[in-house]
Amino acid sequence: MSSTTGTRIVVTGATGNVGTSVVRLLSEDPEVASVLGLARRIPEWSPARTEWAAVDLASDRADLTGHFAGADAVVHLAWAFQPTHDPATTWRTNVLGSIRVFEAVAAAGVSALVHASSVGAYSPGPKDRAVDESWPTHGWPDAAYCREKAYLERALDTFERDHPGIRVVRMRPAFLFKRESASEQRRIFGGRFLPGPLARPELLPFLPDVPGLRVQALHTDDAANAYRLAVRSGGARGPFNLAAEPPVDAALLGEMTGVRPVRLPRTAARSAIAAAWGLHLLPASPHLFDAVLRLPLMDCTRARAELGWRPVHTATEVLEEFLRGFQEGAGAATEPLRGRKVG
Repeated sequence: MSSTTGTRIVVTGATGNVGTSVVRLLSEDPEVASVLGLARRIPEWSPARTEWAAVDLASDRADLTGHFAGADAVVHLAWAFQPTHDPATTWRTNVLGSIRVFEAVAAAGVSALVHASSVGAYSPGPKDRAVDESWPTHGWPDAAYCREKAYLERALDTFERDHPGIRVVRMRPAFLFKRESASEQRRIFGGRFLPGPLARPELLPFLPDVPGLRVQALHTDDAANAYRLAVRSGGARGPFNLAAEPPVDAALLGEMTGVRPVRLPRTAARSAIAAAWGLHLLPASPHLFDAVLRLPLMDCTRARAELGWRPVHTATEVLEEFLRGFQEGAGAATEPLRGRKVG
């Protein structure tokens, strides 16, 4: 570690899927003296050397500069996925809230900012080869999630220009899963009307095989370790792709579950999603579905070479663990991750 022993790290969005893993790994790291977790609601969970503060990034009254004072690094993870029918609300939290974080990092004199970007920031790209971090980050304009992630990439371009002394790291992970996130992700993307058989794939008559539906996955703990390595590295800057092998498609899911993939046209799948979303039966929007079909596959060579990072779990293992958690209604002792079974 290039900086002095006994660092103080602040983590925003500390009680969510990624935040709980990042806080846990940092609290277990002997090089880290203390962790301050920021979240809208303070959890019952209390790891070693960790303090909590209730902060709502959507509020312009939040004293972020005060919370960041004395910190060696800020890991910015806070993000609101819903309401998907009201993009102005998510914009206030995700974009305006992030800009408040960036400004407070500079005002407090924090030397490092590690920001949670995403594969969703990337412009449409190939599914038959992997792209590196130089691929354009203009997102998919119809999807609020991608639009917000891409906008923040541009905001960070300006931030880095104006504050060259602050080390800025942009993590661009694939879809992140762990057992404890199953209930939260079901609520975010599937909603309370999600059919029960989806928790038991063997009850499904077939798996929809939609052209372009080939993505990457990663265990949340593996992503969290990349964040930890970036915090500890005094020289790491810029973007890092994070993903596990192999890429996930209908063929792989069919092998995992024993359910036969059946080709389904994009238009049919999108129409079904759009209808359910329009009726407020499904939180995930058809615009996000459009984006997922166009996301590129990512090459993670830079994270391996510069951070010494390698995922412990394969994508298959990640999905198997997540599916078990989905069936069991798994969760954790924070408000975003509270467990709940389907039905």
